[in-house]
Amino acid sequence: MATESPVPTPVPTPVGAVATPEHTSRWKRLPVVHQLRTSVGLQRGMLVAGLVLCVVFLVVALLAPVLAPYGWAQLRADGELFGAHIEPNADHLLGTTVAGYDVLSRVVWGARTALYTIVIGVAASIVIGVVLGLVSGYFGGWLDRVLVVVSDAIYAFPSLLLAILAAIVISGGQSSMWGGVIATAVSITVVFIPQYFRVVRAEVVRVKGEAFVESARVVGSGHVRIMTRHVLRNAVRTLPLIVTLNACEAVLTLAGLGFLGFGIEPTAAGDWGYDLHKALADVTSGIWWTAIPPGVAIVLTALGVTLVGESLNDLADPRLRTRRRKALVAGEVGQTVAVPGGVLAAGPEGVGGLDALEGPPPDVVPEPEDGPDEEKDR
Repeated sequence: MATESPVPTPVPTPVGAVATPEHTSRWKRLPVVHQLRTSVGLQRGMLVAGLVLCVVFLVVALLAPVLAPYGWAQLRADGELFGAHIEPNADHLLGTTVAGYDVLSRVVWGARTALYTIVIGVAASIVIGVVLGLVSGYFGGWLDRVLVVVSDAIYAFPSLLLAILAAIVISGGQSSMWGGVIATAVSITVVFIPQYFRVVRAEVVRVKGEAFVESARVVGSGHVRIMTRHVLRNAVRTLPLIVTLNACEAVLTLAGLGFLGFGIEPTAAGDWGYDLHKALADVTSGIWWTAIPPGVAIVLTALGVTLVGESLNDLADPRLRTRRRKALVAGEVGQTVAVPGGVLAAGPEGVGGLDALEGPPPDVVPEPEDGPDEEKDR
């Protein structure tokens, strides 16, 4: 007599459990891509808008020789001068300045100058601030106390005043492209170092007391290996948020130097702040095309970087992550309901499908249909 093999009983899905994929591709775990996938509603709109503006800024800065119709200090083409205060036309889409420069070309080349400032200033701040914060938080002692006091003193110093001082010391107030970029980068580096120092130091103080760090000490790992392999990688998770916010301040500091007359000379590179300063006198004369393009470029660049930074900051908030998790759980419960013998799916209709499957509410009594006997009586 053949015996029937037992049929395995399906295990019902617990109510409220969220199904998670077993494996996520590597590109989906990248910092900005991961935040973009986890953002919802207004947060996603802000992040997408900021990313679009940042991508446009990067494309314009990197492809400036291709996109700019003329050089940043070019005054003539085909042997003829451009002329001053030429209105926008087919040859000069945004007109010319009081000095005869093409406005569109100056705006495009100014994006590359701003990108140089962001990269040099922020990169130097990260390297110095992370190293000092790592050493100070890991070893502590008198060195930690001295570095904390110095960072607090520097952090209270206005970045624009420091940038003006650096511009005067380095290049005497008017400088070449690299002189102005380095002067701005030095000023923002000195001001931004305490920010990275504080964040990294606080994380290192927290991480160095964890069990895995103590285990590394027990097995005989040296200080350098523990700091670089175990502590550092767990202490720099929030740095992308600070980088985006500091990049915005770097653009505004460069524009402020140029607007005050301590920036880059017009024959050395394109500078949005310098162009905006020279356009002040044109506004009262009704010449709008020399002031609006560089001003809009400054605003859009700062706005794009700020939107990305604020969105990443909001997504890093544990309270917002809890709201999203609750929303996902609520959506999962609305799609399925446990019944005897298994799980009954509501289908694409969601909660409406569940209402249709459960029948009408108790207070609604369906009207009886006319039977065949009633039709005969009629």
